[in-house]
Amino acid sequence: MCRKRNSSAFYGILLLAVLLSACGPREPEEPGWDLTGLVISINEERGTLLVDHDEIPGYMPRMVMEFRVAPGDLEVVEEGMTIRARMLLDDQGYRLERIWPVDPVSDRIVEEAARTLRRDTHTRGRAAYREIGENLPDFALYDQSGRVVEPRRFRGRPMVVNFIFSRCPDPYMCPAATVQMKQLQDRARELEIDDLELISITLDPEYDTPGVLAQYARNYGIDTSNFSFLTGPESAIQDLMRQLGVLAFPDDGLIQHTLATLLIDRDGRIIHRADGTRWEVDDFVTRLLP
Repeated sequence: MCRKRNSSAFYGILLLAVLLSACGPREPEEPGWDLTGLVISINEERGTLLVDHDEIPGYMPRMVMEFRVAPGDLEVVEEGMTIRARMLLDDQGYRLERIWPVDPVSDRIVEEAARTLRRDTHTRGRAAYREIGENLPDFALYDQSGRVVEPRRFRGRPMVVNFIFSRCPDPYMCPAATVQMKQLQDRARELEIDDLELISITLDPEYDTPGVLAQYARNYGIDTSNFSFLTGPESAIQDLMRQLGVLAFPDDGLIQHTLATLLIDRDGRIIHRADGTRWEVDDFVTRLLP
């Protein structure tokens, strides 16, 4: 039987850790315009999208324009896809950032799951934090391809879950956590543990769109066939953080946060957690072996 940990003491420790873990300046917001539009064509060689975008009130009528986009966004978008994005203007012309695929069915699934998770967090109240032995909360978020991911999709498979964000510049925080997750992925394959799923949830959903996370995974050379990077509504991210014992908040241009890595068994129960980045890959691997 696992011992119940004191919630007040636990969150006191987390608060101390978060105050010691400033993790990177937020970049100032560039002036820009929100738009929605239909992707007409993709030019991978030029790194551009041709988009039939809606009117931008007070600035630009509806028209077809070519926009520069980041490589990660080229992996996510498809011809005929409706997107919403942030349009920016620089000395090279117009570009799009924060690109989100728009799919009413997927959006409804994610929004309803976020409402359900919020109700669950409120119902649990001060006991929102989930102890070892409790189930991972239900949620629905978008992965680095823009597809909806729900944990029940992985039922019957062990999962390792953590929280990171792509702009974290501290090598001892998110970058170190991502390297460890990749090492865990590689080690599990060496031992023929072929049903493991790894999940990293962003702490910065406003910036970490599917395309940004796709590029992040590529930068680390990660095989995303069983490693998902998730983003979605900020309310859902906040509720997951609260229920899984992770703290994060902006402070004077910084994002300060704690780190936690959780092992979920094949029945969806939390069976182990390691706080910070000082966990051993082999410790998790041992717990994954029969």
